[in-house]
Amino acid sequence: MIAAQNISLQYGKRVLFDDVNIKFSGDNCFGVIGANGAGKSTFLKILSGEIDPNSGHISMEPGKRMAVLSQNHFEFDECTVLNTIMMGHKKLWSIMQEKDAIYAKPDFSEEDGIKASELEGEFAEMDGWNAESDAAALLSGVKITEDKHYMLVKDLPGNEKVRVLLAQVLFGNPDLLILDEPTNDLDIETVSFLEDFLLNFKNTVIVVSHDRHFLDTVCTHIVDIDFKKVKMYTGNYTFWYESSQLALRQRSNANKKAEDKKKELQEFISRFSANASKSKQATSRKKLLDKININEIQPSSRKYPAIIFDQIREAGDQILEVHNLSKTLNDINLFNKVDFKVNRGDKIAFLSKSSLAITTLFQILVGELEADKGEFAYGQTITKGYLPNENTGYFNADDNLIDWLRQYSEDKDESFVRGFLGKMLFTGEESFKSSSVLSGGEKVRCMLSRVMLAQANLLILDEPTNHLDLESITAFNNSLVDFKGTVFFTSHDHTFTHTVANRIIEITPNGVIDKLMTYDEYVNDTKVQAQREKMYKEKAMA
Repeated sequence: MIAAQNISLQYGKRVLFDDVNIKFSGDNCFGVIGANGAGKSTFLKILSGEIDPNSGHISMEPGKRMAVLSQNHFEFDECTVLNTIMMGHKKLWSIMQEKDAIYAKPDFSEEDGIKASELEGEFAEMDGWNAESDAAALLSGVKITEDKHYMLVKDLPGNEKVRVLLAQVLFGNPDLLILDEPTNDLDIETVSFLEDFLLNFKNTVIVVSHDRHFLDTVCTHIVDIDFKKVKMYTGNYTFWYESSQLALRQRSNANKKAEDKKKELQEFISRFSANASKSKQATSRKKLLDKININEIQPSSRKYPAIIFDQIREAGDQILEVHNLSKTLNDINLFNKVDFKVNRGDKIAFLSKSSLAITTLFQILVGELEADKGEFAYGQTITKGYLPNENTGYFNADDNLIDWLRQYSEDKDESFVRGFLGKMLFTGEESFKSSSVLSGGEKVRCMLSRVMLAQANLLILDEPTNHLDLESITAFNNSLVDFKGTVFFTSHDHTFTHTVANRIIEITPNGVIDKLMTYDEYVNDTKVQAQREKMYKEKAMA
């Protein structure tokens, strides 16, 4: 379908890709992964023709149509929502415009009639007569109601603009879909719609995503960008991760016989394949694992940060009690009559349709804001570690990373601080980097270091996976699963939320929904969903 041949790209002395050869074809979904800065988005731009490589070329099967998810949220502001969807099929839209222009001529000639007839034939071949209804169906799928179909895109809120652009790229059955972070800013219902769409999609998909649940659900192959090379592996993200970790352990076990290693790898493939058949993933895609060659399984050279949360003291039985908390901000009722009691060892995922509501609640619980009404009380043994969603204020000074982290450490020794930074992948000269020039992911790793040094028994984490790469998210996820203390968190990462939380609290304008269950159980429980609909629909109580 599309192939990269001898692709190389460098900016100055920095080489992103060196002599890359790879082909994408068939009814397959290719998940592109790599550490932050590895060049995932750049690689997609090379494939789509937006960026030219220094050498090599991209070839695509003639007559095939590519659709690329737009990253420009303002490009279609002056267009109606419905038209924006149809504009996703450029040739169809061009024919529609040309055809309408001919019919609008006051001096319609015989030549115009012949041209219009030719265009009508092309239009019919492209299923143009169903274009509007197909576009409307896609909009419904991404939760854009019919009353908004003829609005201008600029009049939609930001999260709905994102959904419109998603529907646009899906329109018209493209032969190749290129999607860069398609699940960003989507609610779980829309993500689920996209997963189902891609599972039933009969053409080629290439996607970059940090959402492991999404990658696991839709991907048939993983494309790993690492050390300037691009390698393809059969299976989804979890298969790639677990198989590469198994291969890494085997490599370090020099005494193990080759036959035993081979048997272990084969058993792993068999076990994983059996589990895949029980998932949402289509059976036909699962069969790819049955045919995998064990030689494809290789240890990853990827490094994972050492994210480990220790408690300086264990919590007692009294953790936190919250009574009747209410907060209004800028005349908007964020939450009302919030009551809950936390049990020792609870790991609570906080949900809301308003992310501001959760951020505000967390800020109240750590003392940064005051509630309008209500009260809360921590147990005497509780120590808190807080990871805010917005961390810019922590990095205003021009300190190097050693000095920045030293202020949060009881042990001020430089070797200790540098060792700690090294575990978080700030090695060598990187530890002298100015804290004011860090990337988003680097800032979060620094903030995580700060939380770890606190050795708290209660962690409060506001969108902790934002800006992190898959390696950091995976290490973070595993650490929280192992953590013996209490955790409050909110996250759009499905796998993170499901594997960490044993309790769900949803904040609505009319109180809370509090359920002792996993995230998947919560979102699939019909009684819970009916309760959610009711509590969001009702007018906020005074």
